[in-house]
Amino acid sequence: MNLGPLTISAPFCQAGLAGYSDRAMRVVARRRGCPYAVTEALLDTIMLAGGEGLRKSIDINDDDHPVAGQIIGSEPETMAPAARILAERGYDVVDLNFACPVKKIKNKSRGGHMLRDVSRGHSILRAVRQQLPRTTLTVSLRRAFDDSPDNQGALFELIDEAWRLGFAAVRVHGRTVEQKYLGRADWRALRELKQRYPRNTIIGSGDVFTAEDAVRMLDETEVDMVWIARGAIGNPWIFRDARLLLQKREMQRGGESLKSPFDPSACESLSPPSIPEQRAALTEHFDIAMQIHGEQLAGRRMRKMGIKYARFHPDAHDVKKAFIEVRSLRDWQAVLTRFYESNGGGVWPASTAADEVNDDPAMQTCET
Repeated sequence: MNLGPLTISAPFCQAGLAGYSDRAMRVVARRRGCPYAVTEALLDTIMLAGGEGLRKSIDINDDDHPVAGQIIGSEPETMAPAARILAERGYDVVDLNFACPVKKIKNKSRGGHMLRDVSRGHSILRAVRQQLPRTTLTVSLRRAFDDSPDNQGALFELIDEAWRLGFAAVRVHGRTVEQKYLGRADWRALRELKQRYPRNTIIGSGDVFTAEDAVRMLDETEVDMVWIARGAIGNPWIFRDARLLLQKREMQRGGESLKSPFDPSACESLSPPSIPEQRAALTEHFDIAMQIHGEQLAGRRMRKMGIKYARFHPDAHDVKKAFIEVRSLRDWQAVLTRFYESNGGGVWPASTAADEVNDDPAMQTCET
């Protein structure tokens, strides 16, 4: 598919998730089939302040393309120059976050609150486009602020302005802002949105926890791309598997196979990642995290990643407990030596895994 001037090799995206989606997570996923990725939401005022923390947050390299840098804020005067920073640092796309269900700060709308302050949202869209007339821009939204009749038109007002300004795509999450991450995402709303804008690129998100979910969203909603956020944490193989399932579907339909580096003969069945495959991903992830954050911070960040990877291990409960104790590279390597030395197979996470993600307080953060 195309996203403005970019060619994306498959209709799947690793989305941003606050505290998780750094370059380490993106690159590990790219090596396993992820065709496009987005940063976590970067606050515009922090970006403008600069500093070492900012440099680490927006660091990209040649392995990390195509990539979108996502910004969140409340004022056109700060969002536009923040967007320029990302464009100048080599990001292929700049995404404006009008979706995150953050609280209002000093009565200023940001994130999903733009759905209750459409004029402010329009001003930001226009300011960023004026600052970046040639950059590929997208905007992320939720289907509504809430389900009251008074809030149903705001989404279309913002989307129509984005199309008028030449934005390449709109991403819509199937929950309302007030829902946050509770209840089910409304995929029917995504289908209706695509029917309303058949010639525009619509990216869908919400409740995509498996490769099957990703392909099912494409089928049921006909969106152009699927945005995979929480489902990609500790599961970089979700992109490989989604590609394979999509290839299988296309072959069954007699259509042309999706262009992909993966062998179509592998579509006969999907298998969970083996123990060696898991070990390789865990090793890569920690190594890249250390390059970005240093050993101490990488140890803290990778504990929560390891817990999510553990779902694929036959001894998931014990592996999870071991990862909780990780503080350093030595601790990380000890877990790998203890649990990941065999050549055995992995397991699929329990059917309740999606519910566990939704119920985990650590996940009630800004899925961007």
